[in-house]
Amino acid sequence: MSEKLPANAVLVESALRALGATGEIVVLPEKAPTAATAAAQLGCEVGAIANSLIFDADGAPLLVLTSGAHRVDVELIARTAGVQRVRRATPEFVREATGQPIGGVAPVGHPAPVRTLVDNWLGKHEVVWAAGGHPHTVFPTTFDELVRITGGMPVDVE
Repeated sequence: MSEKLPANAVLVESALRALGATGEIVVLPEKAPTAATAAAQLGCEVGAIANSLIFDADGAPLLVLTSGAHRVDVELIARTAGVQRVRRATPEFVREATGQPIGGVAPVGHPAPVRTLVDNWLGKHEVVWAAGGHPHTVFPTTFDELVRITGGMPVDVE
């Protein structure tokens, strides 16, 4: 299956296997740059999509895995992360921190570990879908597995 995946998705798939994750990467027929487009293609609730949002937190990357049903309160996230300022990262900052494009950032498979916060709301869903390193790829997981494989901290994001 890996030979049919985009290169970034192959790297994510390798990271998932190394971390003991169970989900397989799925290639979607269309790009899924938003939670709504991913949910429509997967036939699930938008809240079951784990948006991977990279923020610039005082100059360091901060990954917030948030339910597609939520908007991130950056002031709350800054207080939670113990930083002065959190702002949306530029596409270049995202690519440098993750090696992946906006719209396809996976929770794992980055060149170096990225500090991660995981929206508690994702725990309300039995299956959560996260990006697979490319705008056409996703993989199924669970809230508990996301926290484990990212070393993330469960938080409220709004």
